Amino acid sequence: MTLAVFFGCAFIAFGPSFSLFVFTVAKDPLRVIILIAGAFFWLLSLLLSSLVWFIAVKASNSQDLGLQRGLLMFGVFFSVLLQEVFRFVYYRLLRKANEGLAAISDDDGSAISVRQMAYVAGLGFGIMSGAFSMINVLSDSLGPGTVGIFGDSQYYFITAGELLQSLMGHEAAR
Repeated sequence: MTLAVFFGCAFIAFGPSFSLFVFTVAKDPLRVIILIAGAFFWLLSLLLSSLVWFIAVKASNSQDLGLQRGLLMFGVFFSVLLQEVFRFVYYRLLRKANEGLAAISDDDGSAISVRQMAYVAGLGFGIMSGAFSMINVLSDSLGPGTVGIFGDSQYYFITAGELLQSLMGHEAAR
């Protein structure tokens, strides 16, 4: 049963994003590169925010609960802010790359429109953030039945998959 829950949850969470990738991104190599670069920029923002969090926690007093709560709020705010800054930096980089591609292109038009770039980059951000969000839930679904023993909802995995599906769709739409 755990294998069925694992695949069901994974397909619910990643099915729509995978179908968007297959039908709108996979046929164009430039879109695939933009998607992978978007995922990479999300990873860079996660790495930098994790580094700042690590330094802040190590430099603070671990016994002061008020300070730890403040650091948690700071970490969440900083992580979201940094992710949006990296999204903007990536957008600016894509605009410059698109201008360069248009300059060397034989056609008069652009290689890819700004809306297509934003969609594909957002899909890359969403897939990578979804993979990081869902990996622990999926590993719990394969475990020896730890989730749900002490009165947790029996719909935990399907709810987590549907929530992640909507969040990845939101990332692609922004």
